[in-house]
Amino acid sequence: MLESARREVRKGVNVPLSQKVTFQAALEARNKVQVPKLIRREFKMEPDQVLLVGVGIRNSLKDLEFFYARMTKDARIRIPKTARSNLQNEDTTLAGQILELTLEPASE
Repeated sequence: MLESARREVRKGVNVPLSQKVTFQAALEARNKVQVPKLIRREFKMEPDQVLLVGVGIRNSLKDLEFFYARMTKDARIRIPKTARSNLQNEDTTLAGQILELTLEPASE
């Protein structure tokens, strides 16, 4: 039994994210953020799982902007234009900002 479980782990069988996770990440090129490897390994996240993503600027008084997304195979999530425009002011841009992200499974 244990040996078959080990083989499944080696084959890359993943379990979907089942709880809320919060982390900080820098905004990368093409408006993407990368999910840290530690979080991906700990929760065995699947790239094809639909997630409810909350994004906000670190140490900001603004509320989080929520949207649905899937993680790409290279473990990145693209932030939509509407969420970006709601987060940034006329004076500041999001380029190079540290963002606080919340990932949770989308309810079905």
